[in-house]
Amino acid sequence: MIARAGHPSTLVIPLTINLIDDAEPLRIRVPAQSSLRHGSDLLIDQLRAIDNRRLVEGPLAHLDDPTMVRIAAALREVLDLG
Repeated sequence: MIARAGHPSTLVIPLTINLIDDAEPLRIRVPAQSSLRHGSDLLIDQLRAIDNRRLVEGPLAHLDDPTMVRIAAALREVLDLG
């Protein structure tokens, strides 16, 4: 996506291992997986832009389609995009 956009920064959603139950849409739970050692919460309300030069590795995790749908819905709600 970065190369296609041609933009010098990328929006990221930070992760934390300090889990809080029932905090959706502000947090989305992501289970541990091969590249993510601990279950984590995505901090939807802490969306930030980082310089593409900071992206030195591939994705931290690959999320399934149902989780991505929940993330998209949470982003729309938190950002008041309707």
